[in-house]
Amino acid sequence: MQTLLCKLGLILFVFGLVTGFVVPKVKNPRMGLTSHLEGVLNGMFLVLLGLLWPHVQLSHAWAVTAEWLIVYSAYANWAGTLLAAIWGAGRKLTPIAAGDHEASKVKEGVFGFLLLSLSVAIVVGVVIVIVGL
Repeated sequence: MQTLLCKLGLILFVFGLVTGFVVPKVKNPRMGLTSHLEGVLNGMFLVLLGLLWPHVQLSHAWAVTAEWLIVYSAYANWAGTLLAAIWGAGRKLTPIAAGDHEASKVKEGVFGFLLLSLSVAIVVGVVIVIVGL
């Protein structure tokens, strides 16, 4: 799991870096910057968690659960904010980054689902890891 977390973290880090190149091209550049930062920071978090993983003492089932909740949240955070930047979505849940941008109900719903589900996933995953330390 340690190697997988580090690999997935480095991949997300690269996605975040590449997202920085498209910031000026999206419908909402401020949300694009948010996506860039989420990719870079969550990528580093996954690498850090991978380095910390040998100190986490959990049963296999709890370890896998924590790992995938955290990986899901990291990638959903990057992807969700990138989609919101492209679509111009997020006014209701991220008013500072979205500004006056508002997309169709379906696009706002997709973004809302990703944002709310990743929020729960990261909290539960990190609490499991803390228990395992």
